[in-house]
Amino acid sequence: MGQLAIIGGSGFAAMPELEIVETRQTTTRWGDPSAPLVHGRLAGQDVLFLPRHGEGHRIPPHRVNYRANIQALSDAGVERVIALAAVGGITADCVPLALCIPDNLIDYTHGRGSTFYDEAGGEVVHVDFSWPFSAGLRRLLLRAAGDTGIEVLDGGVYAATQGPRLETAAEISRLERDGCDIVGMTAMPEAALARERGIAYATLAFVVNWAAGKSDSEIGMEEINANLGRCAQTVIRLLQRAVVLPADD
Repeated sequence: MGQLAIIGGSGFAAMPELEIVETRQTTTRWGDPSAPLVHGRLAGQDVLFLPRHGEGHRIPPHRVNYRANIQALSDAGVERVIALAAVGGITADCVPLALCIPDNLIDYTHGRGSTFYDEAGGEVVHVDFSWPFSAGLRRLLLRAAGDTGIEVLDGGVYAATQGPRLETAAEISRLERDGCDIVGMTAMPEAALARERGIAYATLAFVVNWAAGKSDSEIGMEEINANLGRCAQTVIRLLQRAVVLPADD
């Protein structure tokens, strides 16, 4: 079973349930990752933890150094990544507090460092990205959910938007017409970079608000933060089961 890492998203700048063994400052040719890598134990299993937005949630999604983050994990021997993501719900099943394990995505981001292969005179590499999320890791998360009695949505399309602003109602209508079920700001280029480095990658998304135009009220940070808190223990319980299960390749 390859080394597993958890990338923490909004609401997971830290993971108190993780027994910290070592915190290691590192750097890469792409710069510094969002935070030092935390080597620890969750449910008795060795895992690495990296908060995507940095310590104290200080880096907005469009400024995350995704290449440095994925390179640092690759350099540390990581072969599997479970990425946590707070998202907005678009389709009817993706209600606030729902957990979703998406199986595909559409990238609406721009201007981000999105590949390791963009240097003049460097190697040209085209990775297959038909199914951006690891089928084996998705099965693992679904099995963990079943074992713990946690209801999750199996599948769905993640819309990756630029941020940091939230979307307009018209933009969400477009995303829904495109076939998207949830909307977030961080799966890309993170998932593609993981694929380029041969790292199995899956997203565990938790819905913290209806997307723009999907409810009668405006989206407020008070609502989002409250729902982050409500989702946190369920997400941790699922992770604690997932990390002890054998890899499903």
